Amino acid sequence: MEQTLRITEIFYSLQGEANTVGLPTVFIRLTGCPLRCSYCDTAYAFTGGEKLSIDDIFEQVGRYNTRYVTVTGGEPLAQPGCNPLMVRLLDAGYKVSLETSGALDVSMVDSRVSKVMDLKTPSSGELERNRYDNIQYLTSHDQVKFVIADAADYQWAKQQLERYRLVEHCQVLFSPVMDVMSPTELAERILADQLQVRFQIQLHKFLWNDARGK
Repeated sequence: MEQTLRITEIFYSLQGEANTVGLPTVFIRLTGCPLRCSYCDTAYAFTGGEKLSIDDIFEQVGRYNTRYVTVTGGEPLAQPGCNPLMVRLLDAGYKVSLETSGALDVSMVDSRVSKVMDLKTPSSGELERNRYDNIQYLTSHDQVKFVIADAADYQWAKQQLERYRLVEHCQVLFSPVMDVMSPTELAERILADQLQVRFQIQLHKFLWNDARGK
């Protein structure tokens, strides 16, 4: 029987964050997530969606003139078909990134995938879901993302930088929670502490006001 995945949406846009920000990208948003972060901006992906075969997904991706594909959610690794889908895309020459919560095992993700893995900050309400064992599977083309809502989140993120020596494993991203943490304040804190991290703002929220499918 052909493997299927439950898909919320497939759309073409500019990458809004991470180290490929600004590049035209196809996004494959898988349905479902075991977490309920306080600052989640894609709650519409928790349920619903449409069952599609990997062939169907691959055909839709091929309609767009880009080699960049982001597999996101929800939490894409919650579906068993996620890894086979990414391998199919990689084998076809696509540059694939995976946006994952960090709560599920990433050890089986193909090494060619650029993993963008959250470490959930205290304000998320899901701090205890962090799977710190995942850090050992990160490489220089992967990224750890901290979504920061306040000073307590920032201090906690700094502690994790030191505890796990994250900049020796991978790239590190600090991102403010939109309309909660001042981007300027976060930028100034990073500069004052001379952190070796990448400050980022979610570009798509400024361009399209966080519209679905953008």
